[in-house]
Amino acid sequence: MPAIRVGIIGANPDQGWASRAHIPALRALPGYEITAVGTRREESAREAARRFGVPHHFTDPRELAAHPDVDLVAITVKVPAHDELIRAALGAGRQVFSEWPLTRTTDEAEAVVKLAAGAGVRTAVGLQARFSPAAAHARALLADGYAGRVTSVNVHGALAKGANGTMPAWSSYTADVRNAAGTLEVGGGHHLDLVQHLAGPVAELSASLAVQRVHYTVAETGEPVEADSPDQVAVAGTLASGATLSAHIHYAKRTAPGTRIEIAGTEGDLTLLSRGGAGLQIDELVLLGNREPGAEPQRIDPPAALKPLPPALEGTEAANVARIYQAFADSPGSVPTFEDALDLHRLLDAVRESAASGRRVTLSGRDRAA
Repeated sequence: MPAIRVGIIGANPDQGWASRAHIPALRALPGYEITAVGTRREESAREAARRFGVPHHFTDPRELAAHPDVDLVAITVKVPAHDELIRAALGAGRQVFSEWPLTRTTDEAEAVVKLAAGAGVRTAVGLQARFSPAAAHARALLADGYAGRVTSVNVHGALAKGANGTMPAWSSYTADVRNAAGTLEVGGGHHLDLVQHLAGPVAELSASLAVQRVHYTVAETGEPVEADSPDQVAVAGTLASGATLSAHIHYAKRTAPGTRIEIAGTEGDLTLLSRGGAGLQIDELVLLGNREPGAEPQRIDPPAALKPLPPALEGTEAANVARIYQAFADSPGSVPTFEDALDLHRLLDAVRESAASGRRVTLSGRDRAA
């Protein structure tokens, strides 16, 4: 099969998620070729092409998407720009991989979902925690009845961002709630997506949001940053299966950052753990479980049959991004699409609605399972 030719928008040569994850992943994977890179400035676009050995560079995303050597456009820039860039790629009839959040608002997400359907192209969204080997194995075990009927899911996501009172310049925009790239959207989105991937959709919820840290400085310059984007997300809910959900996701965890997702059932328990505080979509996940009453959880290693990565990617922050690209090439039906992202946007809207109103919110179309 011919290689999938990728054009990356947001390929800053010195910093950013593209240079840390997408480019290492694509360069190491068979079946992919990076053929174009794009940034807003000619100098950085040219330097990215030189540094990464890419034949074409652009400052106009429409020209990148329309180039005949591009099959798939990867969008790795700040969230407020996603809508315009997705539209440019779809307008050129290209397949699109967008980082999460898909767009700034749910209305924007609905619009690009319709455009993608009309264009008849494949789409993917960077909800890559699903592709961690530990998460994939947990899902298979749950489907095989390891835990029996799931009765509860408890989530604690304690992320390190902002713990020392500073933010890198590239991420300071996330402190502004209007940019839709804060704790709820990024941390909450990734955690709640994985919960639903493992245990089924959320049917109803009550939520609270809070801003506990208002004042930050930019790490490189000392410039002050005022935050109005919530850094605390608390959700109590019920899954469509009837299982109880409790989730607390927060930033600025000063010590022992990481994630713990406990899935309890009538026949056993499973727990996913991460350490590092970058987020469960980046940090390596470990799976624990046991089915003996009163027993301590034991590590469960994923089977060797799960498709391995090239050695250079194992244990890196590019690993799960590489796995989602693998799935896009080999198992298209397993990849989260724009439609999946829209569903997650609607779930986050329900969190906002509940937090603002103080009322429990029912999510339409998520009837309880029999």
